[in-house]
Amino acid sequence: MPISRKWVILIPVIAGIAALMALKKSSNPPVQEARLEQARLVRVISAPRITVIPTAKGHGTVRPSRTWEAVAQVKGKIVEKHPALQKGAILDAGSLILRIDPTDYELAIAQAEADIQATRAQLDELDAKATNTEASLKIEQAALALNRKELERKRQLVGKGGISRSDLESQERSLLAQQQSVQTQINTLNLFPSQKALLEAQLERHRASLATARRSLANTEIRLPFTSRIAEVNAEQGQYVREGEMLVAADDLDKAEIEIQIPINQMSHLMHASRAIDVLNLNPAEAMQQIGLSATATLQETGLSASWQARLARLSDTLDPKTRTVGVIVEVDKPYANVLPGSRPPLVKGLFVQVTLAGKPRPDSLVVPRSALHADRLYVVDEQQRLDIREVKVGMLQPGFATIESGLKPAERVVISDLVPAIQGMLLNPVQDQATEQQLVRSARGEMTP
Repeated sequence: MPISRKWVILIPVIAGIAALMALKKSSNPPVQEARLEQARLVRVISAPRITVIPTAKGHGTVRPSRTWEAVAQVKGKIVEKHPALQKGAILDAGSLILRIDPTDYELAIAQAEADIQATRAQLDELDAKATNTEASLKIEQAALALNRKELERKRQLVGKGGISRSDLESQERSLLAQQQSVQTQINTLNLFPSQKALLEAQLERHRASLATARRSLANTEIRLPFTSRIAEVNAEQGQYVREGEMLVAADDLDKAEIEIQIPINQMSHLMHASRAIDVLNLNPAEAMQQIGLSATATLQETGLSASWQARLARLSDTLDPKTRTVGVIVEVDKPYANVLPGSRPPLVKGLFVQVTLAGKPRPDSLVVPRSALHADRLYVVDEQQRLDIREVKVGMLQPGFATIESGLKPAERVVISDLVPAIQGMLLNPVQDQATEQQLVRSARGEMTP
């Protein structure tokens, strides 16, 4: 390559390198600004101190508080059936729903009454015999006294030679015969008490037979013991039934029951009494007043929304070992009252409803949303707008809120946002969430579903 072409290529390269070196020597270093701490935007509420109503919720199926089964207590043919006796029908208390043929039992009553009359006649006859025998005994005793006097007189005459020895012996035999007659009357009188006792026992037996027959006759009529809704019918007119057969099943309309399962820890918050309760001698009304527990049953279905005031009836007899829950049974009075077709149905058997239990109000409780708890810690915004991870003592846990016993002061700002990562002392930009705070207050007061 010619020398002139090499210089044409090298001269621009050398010039560029020289220019860069000159610029480097003459340039000033870049100005570095101090890095500013960026505040994290978080939502906060001011922890309120309010009166809290502890609640617990559960779901259960409605069932009647009482069920009744008509079981045949006598046998026979059904001769009468109520015209409205069908499954689902509502019948008043005392309604005659079935009648079994009473003929056999009416005949049994007539026979028992005849036996009673016959036994009473025998008793009257026995009393008359006793009276006659007592009169005969008095006569025989008087004759015996005369025979004794006659015997004494003849004995005196024998010594004087007034009568023969044979006349004396004849008088002695007459006295013995009279004594035997008196003894016979006495023996007859002695038998009367046992004969009378036998007849009285027979009379009582006939009376028992009469009572049994009358009871059987009464059992031929089957009536409803209370206003009921018929659940099952297994009898028809003309059907022959035997003792022990189930004929009709009916449900009480006066009260309904719902059993729900509540965790033990929630029940401990609800059932709070001012003094000890003797469970073995428990007065339900007094105990409910002391515990102060109220209940509400709610139905939420498509197009239907209804609620019924309920009350705590009793607790179940066992604890579920798997779920660690206790069964709570509540009662609803008049479940078929105030029915509005299309909007408020009756509280019928089989409905699946929600039951809310509410305990006694607890004043001056410091509450926070349950979602703001992180184990036993709260994220609190301090006066310098920095994060303070605070250890607190939790009192009562509810589905939507928790009460704080210590570690937090009223009106302190509690972070309710998800803060990840949460670093002690980090700078925050808190924004008050009034809607969440109002919702928390309403939930803690039991004014809405959390």
